[in-house]
Amino acid sequence: MDHEPTSGIELSRAYWEQVVRPLLARRRPGLAVAAARLGSGSDVLGYDDAQSRDHDWGLRLTLLVEDSNAAEIDALLERELPQRWQGLPTRFETTWEPVVRQRAEVASAAEFAASRIGIDPARLTDPHGLQLTDWLSLTGQAVLEITAGPVFHDGPGVLGALRERLSWYPRDVWMYALAADWHRLGQEFPDVGRAGLRGDEDGSAVIAARHVRTMLHLAHLLHRRWPPYGKWLARSAAELPGGAVLRSAVHEVLRARDWRARQTALADAVELLAATQGARGLPTLDPATEAFFERPHLGVRDLPALLLDLVEDPEVRALPAGVGTAEQISDNVTVLVDHRARRRLVGG
Repeated sequence: MDHEPTSGIELSRAYWEQVVRPLLARRRPGLAVAAARLGSGSDVLGYDDAQSRDHDWGLRLTLLVEDSNAAEIDALLERELPQRWQGLPTRFETTWEPVVRQRAEVASAAEFAASRIGIDPARLTDPHGLQLTDWLSLTGQAVLEITAGPVFHDGPGVLGALRERLSWYPRDVWMYALAADWHRLGQEFPDVGRAGLRGDEDGSAVIAARHVRTMLHLAHLLHRRWPPYGKWLARSAAELPGGAVLRSAVHEVLRARDWRARQTALADAVELLAATQGARGLPTLDPATEAFFERPHLGVRDLPALLLDLVEDPEVRALPAGVGTAEQISDNVTVLVDHRARRRLVGG
């Protein structure tokens, strides 16, 4: 690589091809290894820029070995990697581990995934091993740290199979999660107008902003895409099919300066999402909004019931309607990055 990298992914790929792969070929010929850029970091999503380089950015890789001692490979790299490559240190501190060491993370595919989503590695390697509470405890960001980054080489083939297993919810869990977002919208949708009518435009705007976040999350669910954490949620939604139209719709909500314009813009966005749901082959309502009693406000019609009627699994049918997955229950970052806390939210 004879030019400055334009992204963390480009840097990681070159580091693998020009440094780490040749080193392993010399010292451990025949090693079955997968190499990828997985885990944390905006570069895994392809969203890094020059400012991203002020922490946790650099010569990072994920190396997955199934039949070898991960600690042995890690020690080999720590011992034999050069001190610097392309002007960058191969050993550096991170925010989660303030120790100067090499940053090619070595583990088995299941162990690496378990470190991100907190599910027993044995269940991850069993095609039928994931339980309902496992699915409910996932966050989109945690799964993206396994499934979003580029794979440079997958010798054992295990990583590809694991990513396919985590590609999306089972159908009935998907229906339940979709219904939960619609339920959340319906609960407070009229309050945008109610607060405004009482002269509380700030309160109306705060409620509307909550709805925008829910709608961006719902858009990901409709397109069967894992939603990233808050910093990148809107950008990711804009990249979905029809995302430019959705982005324009939510901008109208956020720009509105009075409750009537805000309510109208919200309703337009809801109708757009309801139409998307129909286009995805799922039941919907047209229109999706309706008058709220005799007040000058709008409510959301009963779309959750249409989705929940499709659920066949008795275990999913027994879940409390409208509660949803861990990331629908809470937006507290401390909770969402702790798989044990997430499990407590969903009864696991």
